[in-house]
Amino acid sequence: MHFANQPLIGSETGTLIVLKHPYPREVEEPSIYESVRVHTAMQTGRTESDLVPNAPSLGTKEGYLIKQGKIVKNWKTRWFTLHRNELKYFKDQTATEPIRALDLTECSAVQFDYSQERVNCFCLVFPLRTYYLCAKTGIEADEWIKILRWKLSQIRKQLEQRNSTLSS
Repeated sequence: MHFANQPLIGSETGTLIVLKHPYPREVEEPSIYESVRVHTAMQTGRTESDLVPNAPSLGTKEGYLIKQGKIVKNWKTRWFTLHRNELKYFKDQTATEPIRALDLTECSAVQFDYSQERVNCFCLVFPLRTYYLCAKTGIEADEWIKILRWKLSQIRKQLEQRNSTLSS
């Protein structure tokens, strides 16, 4: 009821999110959303139509990260998008075809990585490869880690529910 009347959610970074659908009660929020403040369009001085095209849905994230190469261990800036259970990366924000799409159902861990000479790094552990990524700031790295860990916890819950249904 609250979000039906106040559909705009703002974060400390200033990003606004417009909720288009009712917020499901059975989904646990990632901790990235714990510190949100609700704004109305009047408080922000913008209308809903100004915000809708740029408003991401819950559980999505996008932005530039620096990724270490697989064979030649050089670092390249790539545009990453997180949607559903896929983390895709592109050459840049304007590219339409991803370089690779990572299926998060195969990811076993997301953790800070202090082994790199760079700062604000984290890694995604997959069976055949560990991806090393760095953000520009510690806050940004923390946001990516929190939402990716939340995604993995949701994937595990879905698998547990599916397995318990099959064994019943």
